[in-house]
Amino acid sequence: MKTIRYTKNKNWAKILQRPAFDASSFEKKVKKILGQVKKNGDKAVKKFTKEFDGVELKNCLARSKEFTEAENLISEELKNAIHVAKANIEKFHLAQLQNAVPVDTMPGIRCWRKSIGIEKVGLYIPGGSAPLFSTLLMLGIPAVIAGCKTIVACSPPDKEGKLHPAILYTANLLGIQQVYKVGGVQAIAALAYGTKTIPAVHKIFGPGNQFITCAKLLVQKEGLAIDMPAGPSEVAVYADDTADAAFVVADLLSQAEHGADSQVVLVTSAKQLLPAINGEIKKQVQQLPRKELAKKALEKSKIVLVQRDDEAMEVLNAYAPEHLILNCANARLLAEKVVNAGSVFLGNYSPESAGDYASGTNHTLPTNGYAKNYSGVSVDSFVKKITFQELSREGLTEISKTVEVMAEAEGLRAHAEAVRVRLR
Repeated sequence: MKTIRYTKNKNWAKILQRPAFDASSFEKKVKKILGQVKKNGDKAVKKFTKEFDGVELKNCLARSKEFTEAENLISEELKNAIHVAKANIEKFHLAQLQNAVPVDTMPGIRCWRKSIGIEKVGLYIPGGSAPLFSTLLMLGIPAVIAGCKTIVACSPPDKEGKLHPAILYTANLLGIQQVYKVGGVQAIAALAYGTKTIPAVHKIFGPGNQFITCAKLLVQKEGLAIDMPAGPSEVAVYADDTADAAFVVADLLSQAEHGADSQVVLVTSAKQLLPAINGEIKKQVQQLPRKELAKKALEKSKIVLVQRDDEAMEVLNAYAPEHLILNCANARLLAEKVVNAGSVFLGNYSPESAGDYASGTNHTLPTNGYAKNYSGVSVDSFVKKITFQELSREGLTEISKTVEVMAEAEGLRAHAEAVRVRLR
């Protein structure tokens, strides 16, 4: 990791620039796949599944037999873990439900807002080097709570044409039966346009690699909603002299192991901590099965040495990380100064992995600096909020002059007449 020491250059955006990639180099390929699926449907989906996943599937919909088999293929220990995580995630997300609250803005004028579940949603669950069944919990639970009528999940199959049993077990646990063994750009295309087998949806959710991100952004341009722009996973840690170097490095590596394009940032006011940090990196990275990926991510990652807490928060808010860990003595106090972050973890015993799996918060979060203007996934992500109003004759009389004057001032006579005709 490159160390930046007490820089006088406060252009943090430039200093902490994410690893760049040239989207134009594969956007043409993504567009071609999208176009072929749009035109040829299932035929194109099968073609690309064979080409990219190395498997030829007759039927991409997971059958009931596969759900049953999956239950027998995972351990009781993993089942129990999934159940605990499900309960915590449900508890946190159920608290986000909002009842309609009518407001009388004037006598005879009542307004309210109601949340309605998006009818059809698509969940993309990565399943390549890491089958993220936890993402199915994070997306499926709020979708169910929101009342979405059609929930469709897609995940890439393995070389045998199967899905990871934990993905199928989790889907069954949530009551999601439309699970398709389709991954990559072809899955995004199928969800966007629909095929004879896979229904088109109104909004697509889920993380993925650069190709998935590109595909989601392209179909968004055509009018389909997506959860958020997303890039490689990232974490920023602030550590003071009370932090444990082993804990800090473990948190950094938990994100670095996602992939070579991930980025981790350590901001610290404790210069004396650096030797221990570097020592722990060398020791801990060797213990990881995915150490080569983690090492590549660390090559593009940074340590920023600052003088004070307030300078650290300036750096971190400018960076706007997906995950922010405040591993310091006054974490609660500094948390009040956070304005740009996807999810924040406070104190020595709040690892980012707790939020990734089971504390209850959602792990589908804005990356690549989008935490400056996007929130993480929540129940709100799966609903539309529709406003209602009801006026009595008394209420319309009360507000009529205001509406008429404003409509006439804008040159919209028919708007004014819609009020006058009712009161003549």
